[in-house]
Amino acid sequence: MKPLYFDLETIPAQDPAVRAELAAAVQAPGQYKKPESIAEWLAANREAEAEAAWLKTSFDGGVGQIVCIGLADGDGEPHCYRVSDLSRASEQAVIEDFFCHLFDLGNRVYVGHNIIGFDLPFLWKRCMVLGIQPPALFPRNPKPWSELVQDTMLLWDAQQRAGGSMDRICRLMGIPAKGDMTGADVWPAVQAGEFQRVADYCCDDVRRTRAMHRRMTFADQRVAA
Repeated sequence: MKPLYFDLETIPAQDPAVRAELAAAVQAPGQYKKPESIAEWLAANREAEAEAAWLKTSFDGGVGQIVCIGLADGDGEPHCYRVSDLSRASEQAVIEDFFCHLFDLGNRVYVGHNIIGFDLPFLWKRCMVLGIQPPALFPRNPKPWSELVQDTMLLWDAQQRAGGSMDRICRLMGIPAKGDMTGADVWPAVQAGEFQRVADYCCDDVRRTRAMHRRMTFADQRVAA
């Protein structure tokens, strides 16, 4: 089957209740025993600890949100569906448009970097939270050896040891590096309303994923032969 390359960009939870819950859950380290010492530590650190925990919700499909989905069908030009605001309705539209695109394409092998560990489960959780039914052939909880999915992180190192980041693999393979944006810049860019900049970054990751996959599967050598 023809490969479909895709990638998600996500942001932390936008529900204020999530931040409040995280702040309430902050506890002083175990070495603080006296109530006054605990209270002093919490007064000084609760906000920063809660902020750090909240930022990590961008990796939690239960509460984090998708801001764009980039994809490329085979050698085609990457396309990105992106939100226009931070509402759930805008996120839902992105996911539904992505699924409509998949329906029009038909059967594909889904290819991405760490999609088994992150992108696919994150997207499935958002679907369950938002009440969106994915297409019947969209892979759910695939095994690393599934014929429907190829994860470039696992193609590089099936044992998932250190050194499997996209940046490192691309550098080793001589694939052009990212531009002036990294994953850490996604949320600040979204905060600034730079949705198209994030979409362009997502499409660039799709291109890099495709370049890695073609190298890992020796696709160019087969064509040359």
